[in-house]
Amino acid sequence: MANHKSAWKRIRQNVKRRARNNHYKTFMRNKVKAVRKAVSDGDVEAARAALAGAISALDRVASKGVIHRNTAARSISRLSKAVHKLGANP
Repeated sequence: MANHKSAWKRIRQNVKRRARNNHYKTFMRNKVKAVRKAVSDGDVEAARAALAGAISALDRVASKGVIHRNTAARSISRLSKAVHKLGANP
């Protein structure tokens, strides 16, 4: 257990950051799920709209350091490819 003031402070900071990061991850995952659902349903317009939101969410989360920027880029690429296969040009 922590015995120094600085260690207690670090624990408090980590709790706040973990909660914030979990919020961002959930937000991002829900946006990605919406794209995947639209693609599986074959709904081109919904997929295109959801893709725009997912790209924004992935970029935002990567810029905050919650996920690595290459992970975000890979996810964006795969989602874009899936939507493009439906016949939509995002």
